[in-house]
Formats: sequence, C-alpha cells, structure tokens
Amino acid sequence: MLILSIETSCDETSAAVVTDGTSTSLGTRPEVLSNVIASQTEFHKKYGGIVPEIASRKHIEVINLIIKEAMEKATKGFEDINAAAVTCGPGLVGSLLVGVCAAKAIAYSLNIPLIGVNHLEGHIYANFLSPSTPPPFPFICLMVSGGHTMIVEVKDHGKYKILGQTRDDAAGEAFDKVARLLKLGFPGGPIIDKLAKEGNPHAVEFKRPMIEDEFKYDFSFSGIKTAVVNLVHRPSSIVPRIPDIVASFQQAVVDVLVEKTIKAAKNKNINTICLAGGVSANSLLRSQMLKQGEEAGLSVIIPPFEYTTDNAAMIGCAAYYKFINNKFSDLSLKPSAILKL
Repeated sequence: MLILSIETSCDETSAAVVTDGTSTSLGTRPEVLSNVIASQTEFHKKYGGIVPEIASRKHIEVINLIIKEAMEKATKGFEDINAAAVTCGPGLVGSLLVGVCAAKAIAYSLNIPLIGVNHLEGHIYANFLSPSTPPPFPFICLMVSGGHTMIVEVKDHGKYKILGQTRDDAAGEAFDKVARLLKLGFPGGPIIDKLAKEGNPHAVEFKRPMIEDEFKYDFSFSGIKTAVVNLVHRPSSIVPRIPDIVASFQQAVVDVLVEKTIKAAKNKNINTICLAGGVSANSLLRSQMLKQGEEAGLSVIIPPFEYTTDNAAMIGCAAYYKFINNKFSDLSLKPSAILKL
C-alpha cells in the first residue's frame, strides 16, 4: 500500500510517499520512502514573519515539482499510488487550498481514495516515525509550535482529549516575537536556541506563568514576552547581555512546558510522553524533557528532527492509520483555517 501525502498549511511545500512498514508488538507502522520539503523562509525573513499572500503564491509555483521529486525519490509511478492524503487545516487558507486542490486532482484522476488530515494530528503522528517503538496508547503529547501550544491525551488512533492549551501566545510565537524585538532575525526559535548556548539561563529570573496549579495545564506566554520588552527598555547600563536575556527567556518557557507535561502524565497515570511541533526541535526542551521524564519514571519519545517541522511524511503517517481503518474523505473536502483536533 502506497500513500502520496501533501502538506501546505503554512510556508513549507512538502510531498511524501509512505508505505507499509515494520511490524512491531504495537502493530505495523508506516515506512517513509520519500519526504521532500521546499521552505520559503528566505522569502519571509525581511518581513519578520509569514506573509500569507506570498506563501500561497510560492506553493503554486513549486507544488507540482515537489510532488514529482517525491515520486522520483520513492522510485514509484502514479499508477502505484493507493491513496492521496493532504493537510486540510488548520493553517493559512490560501496555502491549504493549494495542497487540497492538488490532492483532489490526483485522487480524482487516479480514482483512488482521498484522505484529509488535521495538521495537528499529523504532528502527533510524527512520533510514530521515531526509530524507537511506536508510543503505546494512551500517551501524553506536548504539541508546541508557532501557532499552537497544548497538552493532548492521545487515547487511541483518532481519539484525543485536549487537557490544556495556551490562553494567548503560542510558545513558538513568543520565540519569534522576542527575536524580532531583539533584532535577531526570523524564524526566532532556531536563532534563540543557538544564541542561548552563549548565555547564562539564570541571569534574569523571569516568572514561570500559570505553573502553580497542580491540576491545570493551560499556558500563557505573553507575560514572559512583555517582561523581555520591559527589560530591554530599561536604561542601557542595567540591561543584561542579549545571550543572557534569550537564555533566561528560553529557560523560563521550557521549564513551564516540561513541568506541566510531566504533571499531566503523572496525574493521569500515563507512562509515555511524546513531543510534537516545530518547537520540539529546541535542544533545551528535548534534553530537559528526556532528563526530567526519566527522573519521573516516564518514557519520552521525541520525533527525529526532520519530522518536527511541517512535513508531508507525518501527514502520510496519520493517513496510513486512517486508510487501514477505512476513514476516507470525499471530493467535497474543504480547507479550514480553524480546524480543531
């Protein structure tokens, strides 16, 4: 069985080919034959963020080439494809529309099933592409990206319960805004992660927001961002070095993410934690979740770096389990900017 999957929810144009893979004690999981990603970061850098109109136009320019490259890398022809999968939301509507139209055209012309995939669901399923054993159900997933920050209880394939989420800025959004404030560049996450290694994470004691309540798992990161703004606007003689500021900021955000996720797992008596989303590539978050998870007696699964940011392989992985459970879409599938998990 072969699935051609497409991801165009934001500013990455990606296509992948996924097939039946390794059998494990927890069932068969898919194997990625190809995963091609075209990033638009260079086109958006000068604006300090994603420009939706530019993003959708760039998707149109490269989508056919990316699909062709994915097929060639998988050494497969369209006649071999058994289903077409695509991200249908949430995301930028103009960007989503490009991918959805491409997948519909492929499904219609080949007379094969169409599978619409929630982008957030795709990030969760990136954990099934880890070299380690797939996560056993139920597990706790920390979804952390530029647009979303939430703790999800994953009960089974397609069965999710959101335990907590951000009330304002997502963690990745806060990273981008702080990087913009400090004139560090875009995207902010990787830049801050690198620069923080040169700083003292205890130089500034930023408050860890909403961390006190043992049984509440919501987040708020606008306060930390505002604290950075206030710090930078002090007289220059008492402002810490920028590496110290970003190291302290990053430490505060990671402390909140890790502590709340581990609390959720322990309170729910769940033994496995997974990470998902672009911010799961952050080196401090990965190391601290592994360390503190192990100290708490929990198993921690983290996707390989290539599956943390937006990519079609994770969409194909989610679609694989929909396919084997006969959960298909039809040609009336529409993109949605606010599709919920």
